[in-house]
Amino acid sequence: MANPKERTKKSSVPVEIQEEVQPVAQENPERIVSPLDEVMSQAEKAYTAYMEAERQVARAYHENELQVARAYKRAEEQANRSFDLAVARAQKARDEGMANALKDREYAIQQAEEAFKNAEAAVSKDYEAAINQATKDRDGNTERAWSVRDETIEQAWQIYSKIARQ
Repeated sequence: MANPKERTKKSSVPVEIQEEVQPVAQENPERIVSPLDEVMSQAEKAYTAYMEAERQVARAYHENELQVARAYKRAEEQANRSFDLAVARAQKARDEGMANALKDREYAIQQAEEAFKNAEAAVSKDYEAAINQATKDRDGNTERAWSVRDETIEQAWQIYSKIARQ
């Protein structure tokens, strides 16, 4: 696109008319403002204002871009902080859960060992009681058998003695 400033410098007035206007301006040392000069001046001012507005828009876009970049960076940092916090909380929960699980495991092992010792003691006690009872029964049976033997031998001797005396 052609520069509007350049367009305003070119005149749409034919060259012959420009030549006629120039000598009039040269003849008069005081500059007379012609309507064309006034329009040209307004056009230049408008162009200057347009260019300034364009620079302001560019600055505004640039500032907006910087603000958006800063906002993105803040959002990204906040997201990272939130992530780090969530990870830390999850790790803490995991560590606490594992600690509780280990405590429960140790307690369960302790209870199982205690139950095993109690069961072993009860079984050993029952075993000893059964052995003692079996020993008593054996001793009692042996004693009764010995008594029966003694009685039987005594009876046999009595019978033999009676027979032998006769």
